Amino acid sequence: MTLSASPFILASASPRRRELLTSLGVLFEVVTAQVEEHEDPTTDPRVMVARNAALKADWVAARRPESLVLGADTTVFLDGAALNKPRDAADARAMLRRLSGRTHTVFTGLALRRAADGLRLDDHATSDVTFRALDAALIEAYLARVHTLDRAGGYAIQEHGEMIVAGHVGSLTNIIGLPLENLKPLLARAGLSV
Repeated sequence: MTLSASPFILASASPRRRELLTSLGVLFEVVTAQVEEHEDPTTDPRVMVARNAALKADWVAARRPESLVLGADTTVFLDGAALNKPRDAADARAMLRRLSGRTHTVFTGLALRRAADGLRLDDHATSDVTFRALDAALIEAYLARVHTLDRAGGYAIQEHGEMIVAGHVGSLTNIIGLPLENLKPLLARAGLSV
C-alpha cells in the first residue's frame, strides 16, 4: 500500500506525537478527533489509554474510511491513580511534588484503524520513570522553563528532564507520548513500511 493511495492520519493534536512520527520519515496528515476523552483517575490506566486511543482513531476513521488512522493516549500512574494533564499551574506543582523522589509508570495506548477494510490493530507500552527529590525552588525553576499544562503528569522528559528525572526504564518515546518501538511493527502489519 502506498501513502498516495491511502493517506496516513494522526488523530492527535499533540506536537510531541507529530515530531516523533515525523522522525520515522512517513508522510501523514493531522486530524484532531472531536471526542471527550475518558480521564477518570481511578480507572485502570491501561484500560483508559486503550479506550482513549481507540476513541480517537475510530472517530477519524469513520470520517476518512480509506485512510490509515493512528490514535494514541498517554497517562502517568502513581499510587493507584492516573495523573493526566494538569488543570492549571497549581495542579502541575502538586503533581511534581507527588512524583518527587519516586518511581511512576507511563502507559500509552495505540490504536490503528482503517474502516474501509476493517483493520483494527491495538497495542500498548509501559515505561517507568524515577524522579529526583524535588524541592519547591527546583519545581518553580522547572515550571519556568517548561510549559507542562498539556503533559500527562505535568512534565516533559524531553525538555529539561535532567532537572527532575533521575532515570527511566523502558521506551523513552513512550514517555514522550508515542512508543515508536511498538508503532513500527503495527504500521508494518497495516502495510506501511517505515
